[in-house]
Amino acid sequence: MTASSWLLVAFPALGALALFLLGKRAKGWGHLLGTGTVVASFVFGLLLFFAADGKSTVDTKLYSWIPVSSLQVDFGIRIDALSLTFVLLITGVGMLIHFYSIGYMAEDAARHRFFAYLNLFVASMLILVLGNNFITLYLGWEGVGLASYLLIGWYQDRPSAATAAKKAFLMNRVGDVGLALAIFLMFSYVGSTGYAEVFANIDKIPPGAVTAIGLLLLLGACGKSGQFPLQAWLPDAMEGPTPVSALIHAATMVTAGVYLVARSNTIFNASPDARLVVTIIGAITLLIGCVIGCAYDDIKKVLAYSTVSQIGYMMLAVGLGPVGYALGIMHLVAHGFFKAGLFLGAGSVMHAMNDEVDMRKFGGLAKKMPITFVTFGLGYLALIGFPFLSGYFTKDAIIEAAFGEEGWRGWVFGGAAMLGAGLTAFYMTRLVIMTFFGKERWKDIKSSDGRDFHPHESKPVMWIPMAILAVGSVGAGAFFKIGDRFTTWLAPSVGALEKSEHGPLSAGLITTFTLVLIALGVVAAWAFVRRGVPVERPERVSIFVRAARNDLYGNTLNETLVARPGTWLSRALVYVDNRGVDGAVNGLAALLGGGSGRLRRLQTGFVRSYALSMLGGTFLLVVALLLVRFS
Repeated sequence: MTASSWLLVAFPALGALALFLLGKRAKGWGHLLGTGTVVASFVFGLLLFFAADGKSTVDTKLYSWIPVSSLQVDFGIRIDALSLTFVLLITGVGMLIHFYSIGYMAEDAARHRFFAYLNLFVASMLILVLGNNFITLYLGWEGVGLASYLLIGWYQDRPSAATAAKKAFLMNRVGDVGLALAIFLMFSYVGSTGYAEVFANIDKIPPGAVTAIGLLLLLGACGKSGQFPLQAWLPDAMEGPTPVSALIHAATMVTAGVYLVARSNTIFNASPDARLVVTIIGAITLLIGCVIGCAYDDIKKVLAYSTVSQIGYMMLAVGLGPVGYALGIMHLVAHGFFKAGLFLGAGSVMHAMNDEVDMRKFGGLAKKMPITFVTFGLGYLALIGFPFLSGYFTKDAIIEAAFGEEGWRGWVFGGAAMLGAGLTAFYMTRLVIMTFFGKERWKDIKSSDGRDFHPHESKPVMWIPMAILAVGSVGAGAFFKIGDRFTTWLAPSVGALEKSEHGPLSAGLITTFTLVLIALGVVAAWAFVRRGVPVERPERVSIFVRAARNDLYGNTLNETLVARPGTWLSRALVYVDNRGVDGAVNGLAALLGGGSGRLRRLQTGFVRSYALSMLGGTFLLVVALLLVRFS
């Protein structure tokens, strides 16, 4: 069956191609075709999953892709525990988002094109996780970037959407340069870009080069997964339709960076310095996401920064090496359930509230939207790590592994992860209370387009996927953790899970302290919102809130350190090109043209002038000969 694994990619890719070619002719049924192709891919992925033993790795060559001298790249597919895990996550959650989109995009005249973009996105992600070499991975990597650009900028009449799409595209290109350079280095030292060849010859690469490759791979991961300092594009991606937010932030694009590090575990195991940087980036990012999430009133942007934070947890975990590779992937899968459910729940609220995103204009929606409230609430509890739900098993395992690091690293990384848990409980509880409880603030105001609010429950085609994701939010963590079945399943791909014995705190104390911080975060949020929620956002706030509202000046940092110097450098190069290179060429041409014009004036056509010139030349020649003779 693995010989037919290419069908996983073929189904959504052909769906996208058909919808692009048919255009408006598929307007009435294009959404059904797009959804059907992802369903087919998911079903085939399940068949592969049950047929695989999980202990072997099967590389299937489809055709010779780049046969150029010593560069021989085959287009091939790798089926192993790690790739199958991502296949089921991408197609499973992607399938539910497709179903949800049928209802959410029902009034959009270009719905068929939207589903073509979704299919392209899913096909690109499958190429990324199924490729058996880094160049095939890079193909999927760029395909995901293209599809995300199209989806984020879906509302083309909104300048903010166009800006967000361009910002995502350009910031991802920064990371893509790092990934490309890493691939170049691999080929220069190993002579191949295949996983098997690179990993088998890692000992032949100088230690400094291994570290450089690891750091360049991390740069690529930071761009795609929205990690510090390239996280600023991720919240702006909320300009796209809500299903796009769920697809990008839950199970696909932002997880690509974590997949890259986990897939390249052999490289990072050979470079402790590169792994340390991965861990530091993860710890910084998870705190940045938590702090900013506390200050926003936009329901989708709060969830966006929650994604930034949770991906930070995953990066921290995979940076711990054999102690955390499997834990990071386990949290990634659980996060795919509850974060997709949360985004779809936010979309359900927006659908019922005239596309309003400001939580200050919500309140009391639990009575009007009971199904959305329950499914959203279960995702919320799973995210904050409520006991025995998914996040409790997956995130707490990462916190425990972080505390297991030796010396100062245990305190710093473990403390950051534990603090992040408390902050997550605060901003998510604030979101839930402002949206579903308290005074029905929407009764006294109108939406931005002047309409009255009439909140109502979503259609079954929208809430059924939310309910399925809520079930995963509740039980996925326990299913993975009990018996260590998930880490055992991933062991052939990322190595056996190691237990650290260096931790300063016992597992029981870590769990207790984490739960206490979570409880404090919930109580603090309740006390904060209990004072009342004004419809208009207060402008007189502390310097800390102002900094958080400005994304901790991440955009300013990127503008100062990268964008503005790049603009200045471009202008300087243009000046040098215009005045220097072009000036030299044009000046030489002008000199020759002017000189020839002056010489042309000597050609008068009069014999007497030519005779005089000959006489003058002869005289000069005689003078020169005399000087030479008597010198």
